Amino acid sequence: MKETRNLIKMLSEAIDSGRAAAFVTVISVGGSTPREAGAKMLVYSDGSIEGTVGGGSVEALVMKQAVRCISNGEGGKFVFRLKPGGNTGMICMGDMEVYIDVYKIPLKILILGGGHVGLKLAEACRLAGYPYSVADDRKEFANAERFPQASAIINEFPHKAVEAAGVDKDTYVVIMTRGHSLDKECLEAAMKTDAPYIGMIGSAPKVRKLFRQLAKKKVYPLRDKRVHSPIGLDLGGKTPGEIAVSVLSEIIKLHYGRGGGHMRIAK
Repeated sequence: MKETRNLIKMLSEAIDSGRAAAFVTVISVGGSTPREAGAKMLVYSDGSIEGTVGGGSVEALVMKQAVRCISNGEGGKFVFRLKPGGNTGMICMGDMEVYIDVYKIPLKILILGGGHVGLKLAEACRLAGYPYSVADDRKEFANAERFPQASAIINEFPHKAVEAAGVDKDTYVVIMTRGHSLDKECLEAAMKTDAPYIGMIGSAPKVRKLFRQLAKKKVYPLRDKRVHSPIGLDLGGKTPGEIAVSVLSEIIKLHYGRGGGHMRIAK
């Protein structure tokens, strides 16, 4: 029971921090198997584990299946045959059935810049249930008091924070620093990552100028469909809060592949 409580606590911590994980439970066994029904194991997306469902080759196969489930975002029931000709290479002469529950948030957001709009975007992320990280070299702008729900606060120049944050295919990057030069460096750094979305705040004239500067370095944001700048949906708002809603609306729209139109019944 203590082992189960510890695993549940670890799973809760992973969920709170935005770390994807799979919770594996042995739901039935037949014949001779390394563990009994009820054995549990926690598997993270990098293949690391807590707990055990028997060790050896069967555990390695369960772990690989759990990682695949995390990647696909869908769990399920799987049977491993511990006998000659089975799918494990083991000869315990039994079957082990497991259920894999996947806990994976749909997306996470990296906010580059802890200013007024960044603060409002963080509030919007909290309401939507999306974990976020904040990066700003100014500790008076990026700290736990201003961003109490942040998964991480990175006190580095924002463009350096792109690498420090470990941006991956589930990380949506939002660039809203205090200056054009930092924005440009952030955009260049973000384009080297696997981020599915890279949004940069700024007026259209500023954005065009910045893009021309990057083109001289053979970096072409206009050719990268992930880059959205000026950022957000055209909702008409101008305040930090309104801009934050516009930005998060664009992220949600793109993540789910929806049109973003009205849902009202016209007739």
